[in-house]
Amino acid sequence: MKHKKIAAMIAATSMLGLSACSSDDSTTSDDSGGATNQDGANITLWLAGSDTPDELRDYLVKTFEEQNEGATLTIEEQAWGDLVTKLTTALPDEKNTPDVVEIGNTQAPTFTTVGAFRDLSPIYEELGGDNLLQSFVDVGTVDGTQYALPYYFGSRYVFYRADIWDEAGVDVPTTLAEFTDAAKELTTDDQSGFAMGGQDWRNGISWVFANDGELATVDGTEWTSTLSDPKTIEGLEMWQELVTSSSKLPTTERDVAYWDFVNDGTDGAAPEATSMMAPGWARWSIGDLTTNEDGEEVRDGMADESKYDIFALPGVDGGVAPVFAGGSNIAISAKSQNPELAENLLKIIFSEEYQTMLGENGLGPANSEYVDSLGDDKFATTMIETAEASKLTPAAPGWAAIEGAFVYEELFQKIADGGDVEALATEYDAKLTPMLNGN
Repeated sequence: MKHKKIAAMIAATSMLGLSACSSDDSTTSDDSGGATNQDGANITLWLAGSDTPDELRDYLVKTFEEQNEGATLTIEEQAWGDLVTKLTTALPDEKNTPDVVEIGNTQAPTFTTVGAFRDLSPIYEELGGDNLLQSFVDVGTVDGTQYALPYYFGSRYVFYRADIWDEAGVDVPTTLAEFTDAAKELTTDDQSGFAMGGQDWRNGISWVFANDGELATVDGTEWTSTLSDPKTIEGLEMWQELVTSSSKLPTTERDVAYWDFVNDGTDGAAPEATSMMAPGWARWSIGDLTTNEDGEEVRDGMADESKYDIFALPGVDGGVAPVFAGGSNIAISAKSQNPELAENLLKIIFSEEYQTMLGENGLGPANSEYVDSLGDDKFATTMIETAEASKLTPAAPGWAAIEGAFVYEELFQKIADGGDVEALATEYDAKLTPMLNGN
């Protein structure tokens, strides 16, 4: 039945893509599909994008091959934009499926709900159990069974020009309404108080979550879009007020390098914005220009604290707003011909040494026991603080298709253009509900 469901998913999405070879003809298997002879076996790990540094990739290959004599590990990098398409094609094909895959946390339900991933429940406790980031565990779980576990997390917070805020006498806000007021006060004819593209729903939904709104709810297995819920409406209207009053970016923008707007312009010109919101790694694209050891011109990572600073997006009544969490999950293909070796790789990934290496490279470790590896500066503490309060998008089977169709980009642009939020919410609830359910 699982194979038929995956095949149906392929037919429904009509996706074509490339696949990676992950099995070896010299490996024999028992009746359960597990490898009984690992001599010459090769497993493939698909990593999405370039977030995992070469140092960590080399460690995985070396450690896996040391611990699994006769077996080899091949790591292949897949572009984020092609990942769902390629997985849809490759996962059902036992001869070409990758054994272990990194997948975006919002993409995981598309595959967990059709049986594309191996049940990880038997090794869940060994890999970290309740110490793993639970919001990421939940999005990879179906009916109490874990199919995809957290790989690393990132979190969003506000970067701002402390020098400009101080000169204007504007304090760091303690509530979400105060943030809107501050951004308005700092907006001029030539400068955004807060830079955000109109289609940027991934940052924008934090205002929904802060108002206790939800994008969707589930009853049994039936998902319903809840944009029309009064709390969701309140969050969307609050975001609309902020963007329409304080951001001069086009409403058609979505994947924007916001750091360019808070950095000084050419020849020391004033920045185009006094604040922006992004994942923590954006720090290394912000600051004054300097030259690294290779002679390359780079930003100094906000070295001048009197000029650049950060704060967690505040909640409606204070505290920290539940921002949308970034990061990835990791899973084993249900069609892997070497499931035991794939599980061995996961044990390395969830080991103390590798989890610590993730943190040392600025990626939030999946296991909370090792978050100290991120450090103890304000960037690390703010990242941990915001991650603890973060939320994810609905774990609905059709979520990846919604992202692929840019439905929320379309909705948020219309809101940023000043559209009637209640009317738009009703319109898009009708459009999104069947899509959430894979229809």
